[in-house]
Amino acid sequence: MKNNALGRTDLLVSDICLGTMTWGTQTTEQDAHTQIDMALAQGINFIDTAEMYPVTPVRAETVGRTEEIVGSWIAKSNRRDEIVLATKITGGNGGFCRDGEPISGAAIDRALDGSLRRLQTDYIDLYQLHWPNRGSYAFRQNWDFTPSKQDTAAARAHMQDVLASLSRHVQAGRIRHIGLSNESAWGTMMWLHLAEQMGAPRMVSVQNEYSLLFRLFDTDMAELSAHEQAGLLAYSPLAAGLLTGKYRGGACPDGSRLSIGRNGLGGRATPRAHAAVDAYLALAASHGLDPVHMALAFCRSRPFTTSTICGATTVAQLKHILAGKDLSLSDAVLKDIGALHRAHPMPY
Repeated sequence: MKNNALGRTDLLVSDICLGTMTWGTQTTEQDAHTQIDMALAQGINFIDTAEMYPVTPVRAETVGRTEEIVGSWIAKSNRRDEIVLATKITGGNGGFCRDGEPISGAAIDRALDGSLRRLQTDYIDLYQLHWPNRGSYAFRQNWDFTPSKQDTAAARAHMQDVLASLSRHVQAGRIRHIGLSNESAWGTMMWLHLAEQMGAPRMVSVQNEYSLLFRLFDTDMAELSAHEQAGLLAYSPLAAGLLTGKYRGGACPDGSRLSIGRNGLGGRATPRAHAAVDAYLALAASHGLDPVHMALAFCRSRPFTTSTICGATTVAQLKHILAGKDLSLSDAVLKDIGALHRAHPMPY
């Protein structure tokens, strides 16, 4: 398993990260613990969760359950020092976490206490801001994104407040490193700029969506990553399961995200997306590749990717993912992917 440095730190993380957002709803505690053991046995040391998880679906009565499951594994296994543990503070979440309060310095104090308690640990390796208070183009909001309405002074003041709080927790040893999620190039650069001004910790990573079907990170964010070493933690690398092919022809397997949700996989299941999936599956077949392995290998091959977050609802799905962990794509495959990307840009 390849390891990459987390930002400019000396902390190494596996280039596959174990995602957890189904743990506690679709995935049982026993199966989740089995997944962690399997991942560690295959060289994966990186686990990503969030105070809001599970999200399949999000319910007030299950918020925090995923962290509890990870925490029970830590308590039972006594292997905390073998994992790099990432979690997130959620803000403006419809009332599910801390009555829906936005992210702030004071909110971090409360949220971090809760995460540490549920995770049964005294420190978080990577503490991330789940999404910006000012708004984000993530989750299909890019089609109507209006940053011209943002208050620049208020955004800067918010960032300074949050950085001051995070700095205190880093100094106290409760957080090792900090990162962003669903963030833009301007936002990331402003966080870095203000941290330098304040002498605060710098953001080491950005957890944004990235897959063969969703490549917004390829331009401004890729340039920022190259210069600032704030690498991508790619989530939804299989486009919420679309790139597995399990939803082809109108299929909706029992227990799948599509069968549970009501919004077409978060707006991903569009006619153009299904056409693009057909093309990528045909490409994989033409090169004798498993489409899941090809999709994940593509994300891992990108020069800005620090780690690719792979969530598996079942142990069998994780076993399938791990079977392709050493795949490296040939120049011919990458060339064909480039051609398909031009033919099927922004399918959702």
